[in-house]
Amino acid sequence: MKNKNLRGLFFASMGALSWGISGVCSQYLFMNYVIDSSWLTAVRMVLSGIVLLILAAFKDKDKVIKIWTVPKDVCWLFAFAILGLLMCQYTFVSAIKYSDSATATVLQSLNVVIMIVFMSIVTRTRMKLSQVIAVFLAVFGTYLISTGGNPGNMTISTAGLVFGLLSALGVITYTLFSRPIILKWGNILVTGWGMLIGGLVISIVTKAWIIPRDLDFIAWLMIAIIILVGTAGGFSIFLEGVKHIGPVKATLIGCLEPASATLFAAIFLGMRFSLVELGGFFCILLTVFLSVKDEDAEN
Repeated sequence: MKNKNLRGLFFASMGALSWGISGVCSQYLFMNYVIDSSWLTAVRMVLSGIVLLILAAFKDKDKVIKIWTVPKDVCWLFAFAILGLLMCQYTFVSAIKYSDSATATVLQSLNVVIMIVFMSIVTRTRMKLSQVIAVFLAVFGTYLISTGGNPGNMTISTAGLVFGLLSALGVITYTLFSRPIILKWGNILVTGWGMLIGGLVISIVTKAWIIPRDLDFIAWLMIAIIILVGTAGGFSIFLEGVKHIGPVKATLIGCLEPASATLFAAIFLGMRFSLVELGGFFCILLTVFLSVKDEDAEN
């Protein structure tokens, strides 16, 4: 049981780190090329979905199609794809558009609070002190990293607020909706179909077949990393962690994403962060340690 929990913590952490790498690559693209965020979202979802389904086919090709013969699981799959993966990615980008990346990140981090409170109500259990502290550290740490500790940076429009809250719900829905079918069909297959379905939907809306001009080798390399590491790898690895340790603890560990993105941006893009941001990084790492300690205490 302890090994299973450690594996879950490892996978959830690696998934969050993969998202951090993907975020830095996306930032590099937006800094150096004229690329629409909706186009990038559509392309990475479709191509990562295809990659994951190819991998799933190598493991069990019959299973790839068989999932479509179970109506109940197909319903879960569409809910996961549209209300989960697509909702999370599209609304987060829209929150950035109508506010800014700092505010959008802070609002999305509220998924930690919503998830723990929701699961506490559903299971009719009182939150432990360690969970309460972890929630506070996760939200406060993300706030410090995103705003530098200055609440004056969080000016936001109504649309930005709505999209930001919807992105937090998107994180919760893809985490919750994935679990019933991942246990049965496996995370690579489910994530693959979810990415492909969601990607095709947004591709139709954004006309993703129109490729931006002036994309050189470096640009396509960044896109490949976003697809293989940040999207196909990140989501499937993170959901593998969900399978082992459950949605609450995995969601807490998912808060490593903004911390890792800050660190990678400093290393690869030459960005510098202040002592306040370092404090946020430390708070989020404490969230992970609290999760490990809490899990060990239960076994």
